[in-house]
Amino acid sequence: MSEAIAYYPGCSGLGTSKEYDTSTRAVCAALGLSLVDIPDWSCCGSTPAHTKDHTLSAALSARNLQLVANMGMTAAATPCPSCLTNLRTANHRIEAAPFKAKVDKLLDEPYGGDVNAISVLQALVENVGLDTIKAAVRTPLKGLKVACYYGCIMNRPPELMAFDDCENPMAMDNILAALGAEVVPFPLKVECCGASYGIPRPDVTAKLSGKLLEAAVGVGADMVAVACPLCQMNLDLRQSQVNRAMGTNYRIPVPYFTQLMGVAMNIADTEIGFGKLNVDPRPVLSRALSGAD
Repeated sequence: MSEAIAYYPGCSGLGTSKEYDTSTRAVCAALGLSLVDIPDWSCCGSTPAHTKDHTLSAALSARNLQLVANMGMTAAATPCPSCLTNLRTANHRIEAAPFKAKVDKLLDEPYGGDVNAISVLQALVENVGLDTIKAAVRTPLKGLKVACYYGCIMNRPPELMAFDDCENPMAMDNILAALGAEVVPFPLKVECCGASYGIPRPDVTAKLSGKLLEAAVGVGADMVAVACPLCQMNLDLRQSQVNRAMGTNYRIPVPYFTQLMGVAMNIADTEIGFGKLNVDPRPVLSRALSGAD
């Protein structure tokens, strides 16, 4: 299989979640899905922009979508759920002609409104397929118990995101199962981790993230697989804050699902990027895959 899709890494993909970007690129390349970078892409506005100005927020995303159209492509994939939400929200709002007119005034060229934004997770499921992913496994993750955490915006609101089940998504579960891992039932897979409240209200984030880590331990997970840079940061980087606030002593690895795909597909460590995580998953992976207790 050889297929190409426009790729929007998002700002965090080139910074705080570089390991998500590199593992995503490596996995997709190995599976025959070519990610074509959008030339001169810019920030989508992420979380803050729409709180200030809805028109400006939509224009930031529309600019990137029009760049995709100029590439002659009709779809763009992004690993970041926040970017995905902004891109899809812009598309939705621009359907209203008066709003589109306001947005177009802020752009160098009007947005045609015909580019679909999807997550990398969705692209892997729909453009690649589980059979192809399973066939690419070289080191099955047998013995590894994983809780899949999607976060609260990957699939919601359902009428906007239009992918998977909004309360019990299974796309990541199915991919991890195809890799040979034991995917444990995780009842909080779409609950909020605290999102950007980690800065103004770390107490809130500690409580919400602590609840997720507690649930993962409760279902016997060795680690929590994620698909969102902000979720990963709150559960991994801020894990020590959770421990101080909640009186716990968690040391739970929180890798991106693409990193685990990289392990199963024998992709080079330098592209997987485990060394960039706060809690290193490699000791747990080594014990699980060797069959040690």
